[in-house]
Amino acid sequence: MRPMRDDYDELQRSAKDHLWMHFARHSGFAESDIPVMVKGEGAYLYDAKGKRYLDGLAGLFVSQLGHGRTDLAEAAAKQASELAFMPLWSYAHPTAIELADKVASYAPGDLNRVFFTSGGGEAVETAWKLAKNYFKLTGKPMKHKVVSRAIAYHGTTQGALSITGLPLLKQQFEPLVPSTFRAPNTNHYRAPIHEDDAEAFGRWAADQIAVAIENEGPDTVAAVFLEPVQNAGGCFPPPPGYFQRVREICDEYDVLLVSDEVICAFGRLGHMFGADRFGYQPDMITCAKGITSGYAPLGAMIASDKLFEPFAQPQAMFAHGYTFGGHPVSTAVGLKNLQIFEEEKVLENVRDHEAAFRATLERLKDLPIVGDVRGEGYFYGIELVKDQATKESFSDEECERILYGFVSKQLYAEGLYCRADDRGDPVVQLAPPLICTQEHFDEMEQILRTVLDKAWGLF
Repeated sequence: MRPMRDDYDELQRSAKDHLWMHFARHSGFAESDIPVMVKGEGAYLYDAKGKRYLDGLAGLFVSQLGHGRTDLAEAAAKQASELAFMPLWSYAHPTAIELADKVASYAPGDLNRVFFTSGGGEAVETAWKLAKNYFKLTGKPMKHKVVSRAIAYHGTTQGALSITGLPLLKQQFEPLVPSTFRAPNTNHYRAPIHEDDAEAFGRWAADQIAVAIENEGPDTVAAVFLEPVQNAGGCFPPPPGYFQRVREICDEYDVLLVSDEVICAFGRLGHMFGADRFGYQPDMITCAKGITSGYAPLGAMIASDKLFEPFAQPQAMFAHGYTFGGHPVSTAVGLKNLQIFEEEKVLENVRDHEAAFRATLERLKDLPIVGDVRGEGYFYGIELVKDQATKESFSDEECERILYGFVSKQLYAEGLYCRADDRGDPVVQLAPPLICTQEHFDEMEQILRTVLDKAWGLF
């Protein structure tokens, strides 16, 4: 519903006076309105002026089933009327029990223990704390360090931000939690070695994790945190054999492999978990976002039976928890969400259409500004370049002027909500709701073509 003009003006005034938005340049709204979304329906969003936008980012890699699902809203309302809140601190409630059972049934191997959180950053914090605690209880108290990848994003809390591999995102909050180290990511488009052999490049990138473990001392390294498809930098898929080699390395050095699937779990790659997509067995999975399709906040850390075993001993306790972790309303929504996944064959929809999504986006390669189109499932990045032949990227000034000053704003003006990002090299990221089909892909491609063609003319 479109508000009256007076209501809209009041919304703008209140937002500018009181709302501190996340990752936002507030100075940019001094002379312009803050975008205010008021409604979602299917794959579309509507702002306070009634304009429609194709949601090309599923909110924030969250809205797997799209917007406006009354069945999910009704599940939340029903649970709130019965039991609105109960913590999981030595107590339980039915929807948390049932959702833990359901999630464990999907998780690979012996990942049977589900620790609920409020979101993804908390799930990452939980995984690191569990890794350190586990090794202390099993006679290896020096194992506490973490290896992650360059340019990788793992969250904003102090521990998760320490694991994150984005220096410019971290420096204003330092000193952070010590003892995290970086290995190369799997950006084959800018591979420093084996640029013509993806499998050899993957073997090299995996082996650099072994080098990092050796450099720190295997008796001090607790875990390796990796996303199935790395988000920051623009959707880096793993080369063939990469995760199999990482698993061998972790086994060799007695290091836990954490699959950070806050984005990749629950259908984003056409499987419940990205580990299934790429055929590897992690020791832990961190997840959130798609577990409820965004209709309520929820995350989880899923651990193997082996990691739980020391905490099953007399007097043992994992002294960790969150007030809203496993909230009754959120877990009720999660249960309904996964029921819909099964009934409406959501995973099958992604697998049936992912090749068409890729092919539609790859049509953009005829534009000179498009250097690479990469990703998996319904999760893609389009890297922008100054020269396709040399892969020359933008300068910082050009990124500011073209990516943020034009592309980001113009995509929104043309009715496409997505992400323009320069964490690493400049990319446009797309991760639409999992209900999308060819008509949505074509709409994305047409808007992107219009905007990127104009952007090229700004050089």
